[in-house]
Amino acid sequence: MATLKEFEDALREQGMHMALAILEKLRERDRTKRSVAPARRIAGRKMTPELARRILELHGTTEMTQQEIAFQLGVNQGRVNEVIKRGKWLHDDPTSPEAVARDKAKARMAGESSRKRPEHRAMKTVSSSQKKSSKLKPSNQAQLLLGDL
Repeated sequence: MATLKEFEDALREQGMHMALAILEKLRERDRTKRSVAPARRIAGRKMTPELARRILELHGTTEMTQQEIAFQLGVNQGRVNEVIKRGKWLHDDPTSPEAVARDKAKARMAGESSRKRPEHRAMKTVSSSQKKSSKLKPSNQAQLLLGDL
């Protein structure tokens, strides 16, 4: 199955400029009809002790699943699981592990725009198969390459 790019290249090789023009007109028509789709993700609410109590209340009084509770309250399903299984976020303690982790993450996000990502140097490593193929005669290399086709 040929890709659109390959199809265009074939049309160019054959000198079919009218077909390329029609294809371009169809693309332009498609671009004008496109609409910007709204975001599919729901921005999660900040976890608070009140929200954690509401999660436990829904979990205890209804037959709702964790996913349904998360959707109804607008939080991540993982947060619902943490509240139900481990009792996290029930106390408004700023020294709790989850609050410290949240604050560190916020600090990283705030400082991220000013710093650049470190550059990684590409290390050249030669694999054993490349070492073997480099020792072969040129005619043997051509046979190996053609054998793969």
